[in-house]
Amino acid sequence: MRILIAEDEARISRFVERGLKAHGYACTVVEDGISALDLASSGDFDLLILDVGLPRMDGLQVLKALREMDVQIPILMVTARTGVDDTVQGLEGGANDYIAKPFRFEELLARVKLRAREATSGAGAVSSDALRLGDLQLDLRTRIATFWAETEERSVELSSREFTMARVFLENPNQVLTRDLLLSKVWGFDYDGASNVVDVYVGYLRGKLGAKRLVTVRGAGYKLVDPAA
Repeated sequence: MRILIAEDEARISRFVERGLKAHGYACTVVEDGISALDLASSGDFDLLILDVGLPRMDGLQVLKALREMDVQIPILMVTARTGVDDTVQGLEGGANDYIAKPFRFEELLARVKLRAREATSGAGAVSSDALRLGDLQLDLRTRIATFWAETEERSVELSSREFTMARVFLENPNQVLTRDLLLSKVWGFDYDGASNVVDVYVGYLRGKLGAKRLVTVRGAGYKLVDPAA
């Protein structure tokens, strides 16, 4: 797996590069957004670890440019812990995951391994316009989910929140996602509304996509599965 690291803090980039190389990953480091955009769009890399605060062109601008160019390289955004808006913008703009500074290398490595598993298995892999798991497909342009129910194909349109939650599940197939994680990714860290909003929206998705796709893991959270697997 070839990883492009876009990070202008030399201490952090060396730390990440050394750790990933020790686990067998080939790494290239760039220190500014223009270089990141150029290399990430080359097709030579399998993952981009993208810091938001880059010089010349910030990480969110790089992300936007790549997605507008239809470059679908998986992107792991790196944000400051207080950068709630950056996190939301990144996920809504097409980033596959995020990690907050400061972070432990083990956490970063786990996220890199997840992207590697998705790339080799095809589960949850991103195409230019859709996410898929089994017979479930989520169109990223229209917010329409398509799947088979009994003997016919069905299509349902999702609301904005339902779509964002479904996307998070499809980008992390067969992974247990905690309520706190779903809350932060779908509503943002500073959400202070009803505490059961995650459970309510999981219920909405079950009603539209089928109850068997979203499994409750008692005391942990929820995970999206392929009922036919």
